[in-house]
Amino acid sequence: MALPTRKRVNPVPVDTKPEGAFTLVEVMVATILVAIFFASIFELNALCLRYMDSSKESLAALQSVQDRAEVLRNLAFSDLTTTSFVRDNVMPANYTPDQTPTLFSKKATEVVKIKQYPTANGVTQFTRLPNGTVTTDSVATNLGLAQLVKVDVSVSWTMTLGGRARTEQTSSIVSNGTKK
Repeated sequence: MALPTRKRVNPVPVDTKPEGAFTLVEVMVATILVAIFFASIFELNALCLRYMDSSKESLAALQSVQDRAEVLRNLAFSDLTTTSFVRDNVMPANYTPDQTPTLFSKKATEVVKIKQYPTANGVTQFTRLPNGTVTTDSVATNLGLAQLVKVDVSVSWTMTLGGRARTEQTSSIVSNGTKK
């Protein structure tokens, strides 16, 4: 009797190629690329925050100028043309608790000029420094005799972003008359 023949089973072929793994160099390159990506995202975020601070400063300056101009426009004409009244009541050197200075006002210089309009005979000028000190730089003569005065209000500061000098200002012409 003949022995049954068996089929011969070929062994699993051995692959001569290495297995698909990452080398140390590939991992390092990928890590560096990810690190650069996140660093650029963080820097972009920081830049956006600086731009937001810059916008807040500009808005605070504009609001400060408009608020001061509105206070001066609402004064009685005789009070507006009286240097001591404006210095002591509108721009007092000492803050009361409800006038606590904002962070912006601690870095801005405010200048208020009051002069006859259209032809000035001198200028009454007040300057508030960032530390809150108010000085009367000049006093116009015969300001109380005028029928019209021009009020200029400006705020100057150095921007946080870029360190540029900036100024916001406005002018108003106020008439000696009755308020309705």
